[in-house]
Amino acid sequence: MPFNDEKQYVGEDQPSDSDSSRFSESMASLSDYECSRQSFTSDSSSKSSSPASTSPPRVVTFDDVMAAARNLSNMTLAHEIAVNDHFQLKQDAPSENSLAGRVKHIVHQAFWDVLESDLNADPPEYDYALKLFEEIREILLSFLTPGGNRLRNQICEVLDIELIRQQAKHNAVDIQGLANYVISTMGKLCAPVRDGDIRELKATGNIVEVLRQIFHVLDLMKMDMANFTIMSLRPHLQRQLVEYERTKFQEILEETPNGLEQTTEWIKESVDEELLSLSETAITPGTENSSTPSLSPTLVLNNSYLKLLQWDYQKKEIPETLMTDGTRLQELTEKLNQLKMIACLSLITNNMVGAITEGQPELANRLKRISAVLLEGMNKETFNLKEALKSIGVQTCIEVNKTLKERGLPVLNAEIQANLIGQFSSIEDKDNSIWSLVDKRIQLYMKSLLCLPSPQKCMPPIPGGLAVIQQELEVLGSRYANIVNLNKQVYGPFYANILRKLLFGEEAVGKVDASPPTN
Repeated sequence: MPFNDEKQYVGEDQPSDSDSSRFSESMASLSDYECSRQSFTSDSSSKSSSPASTSPPRVVTFDDVMAAARNLSNMTLAHEIAVNDHFQLKQDAPSENSLAGRVKHIVHQAFWDVLESDLNADPPEYDYALKLFEEIREILLSFLTPGGNRLRNQICEVLDIELIRQQAKHNAVDIQGLANYVISTMGKLCAPVRDGDIRELKATGNIVEVLRQIFHVLDLMKMDMANFTIMSLRPHLQRQLVEYERTKFQEILEETPNGLEQTTEWIKESVDEELLSLSETAITPGTENSSTPSLSPTLVLNNSYLKLLQWDYQKKEIPETLMTDGTRLQELTEKLNQLKMIACLSLITNNMVGAITEGQPELANRLKRISAVLLEGMNKETFNLKEALKSIGVQTCIEVNKTLKERGLPVLNAEIQANLIGQFSSIEDKDNSIWSLVDKRIQLYMKSLLCLPSPQKCMPPIPGGLAVIQQELEVLGSRYANIVNLNKQVYGPFYANILRKLLFGEEAVGKVDASPPTN
């Protein structure tokens, strides 16, 4: 599914050119093996004599863990606000049928029943009502901006609790009048979306129900205010996100020394694969053997990012540096798997009945929609893929036969239909050649995206056989490139440290500078 709620950080939407160049400089320093090794050796040698290198491992305390958890929570929230334009806070109310929901309803109903009893007594009891108006006053005051002194003074004057308490002692307090003032003030402070709620409050006659609904609408207004604040902060967060997120992650690493364990393993897999590939090339007849294979750090890192498109997010831990984008990457991978399946089905259909479907764009689009609907949820463990593919095969035969009849041509015979359905069902086989072909072409396309400086301005050509999913693939590819490019900008220095250690066997630089470079 398209991720329209994500902020794009490629091309003109990058947070900072200096941050982008910062990562490029970190990775460029690793590109040439000999020169890099000399620079890293001199750097690491200055660190090797540090007393910390011979000290025992530091014990991680409970306070350290809690501090790291707070930093991670703050970093995740800031990242989500910055990259998700539609991020909003929502009330987390328990279900009415749940135990918590029933208990909440009973307790609240008991309170409002007592309040109604007190106000109907002779003489009336105003203790609970005064406490409610005192709380209402504080909530209204919290909505005001620093410059709203006139309204602030008015609220404090009308809802003067000491004065109202004196009036209550003489049974001269006007509860309905106070409630009307509160509703009027709420109408001035609320967002336009709450105008309907204010009108309903004004039309309510029972004073207890009015107070009850006032608190309900005030809760909604507090949520509106929080979301407005988030919207106001978003541009500032987007400008400072790279530096802020890098700083917070550095603080997490200081509290948890093994905080990059999964990230190191993730990159090491790509390093090992590239070394194996180079070794096989070196022993190929006709090639010169080199004593030390030289790897491109950028290639290693890009291959690591490509692994995320085939990641098992249910069973395998995601690298620590990608935790803030884990959900987005999982959704992207699931959608990409669905697109792969649609491309496979299209290739089989074109191969078997291409002469019929050629020049029939409506038929091709109809078959694509049918496949997309029947493959919805295919990444769930309970999904029966074989039955879904069989159903798609049956529906494809029906649609093709329908088109043939409309054109006055004979329908597909039983053998062709059975063969088509059988080939559809075989796509789920582990070694299916069509699935492997489509997967390789999509990987090649995604890899080419990572090599472009600005995918938004110049998308790479779609490989053959993927035209049926071109539009969706370009959207997903753009989202994927945005995630990767922002991740490189934030965590590039950390990746450079890991690559120094893995490629050259040298100790990583202790602390990463989170501040932007000075020109």
